[in-house]
Amino acid sequence: MNADELDWNRTLREQIQFHWNHQLRPRLDGLTDDEYFWSPVPDSWNVWPRGSSTAPMQAGSGDFTIDYAFPEPVPTPFTTIAWRLGHVIVGVLAARNAAHFGAPPASYETWEYAGTAAGALDQLETQLDAWLAGVRDLGEAGLRVPVGEKEPYPEAPMADLVLHIHRELIHHLSEVCLLRDLYLHTNGSAR
Repeated sequence: MNADELDWNRTLREQIQFHWNHQLRPRLDGLTDDEYFWSPVPDSWNVWPRGSSTAPMQAGSGDFTIDYAFPEPVPTPFTTIAWRLGHVIVGVLAARNAAHFGAPPASYETWEYAGTAAGALDQLETQLDAWLAGVRDLGEAGLRVPVGEKEPYPEAPMADLVLHIHRELIHHLSEVCLLRDLYLHTNGSAR
């Protein structure tokens, strides 16, 4: 098969589906609430019950908020598993699903952050499923269409955005897996 015959849309989806099914999702099984909220260093950014954060700003519309500041401090605070999952769910997936695939509007300010690890993993799977369905529905021709004004580089093709989102997912969810390892070895608990 030559490159002209390759189904690029399927290949792009399979890239993240393989990583999710064989590396990331198995490593997230059994994530506990203690791990989800665990802060290995003082003053980490986290997801907190509304009104209990000490971060300069908190975002969210539900019972839990996520920490942030604008502009970000230097150095940026360390972030917990809960914070990183919130970032992936909202900033990486839900906002893009809304901007490009007709999903409900989503932003850090309007999101209802999960108060449990299981709730966050459900949100993550829901948003990943929506993302993959949206990418599938682009077909081959849709991968060549410019992303438009909803993205920082409006002339870039959708294929570039798909690759970027997949890099973000692999990057941040691998960090979550590393934090799970650190939690295990720091707290001496068995998985």
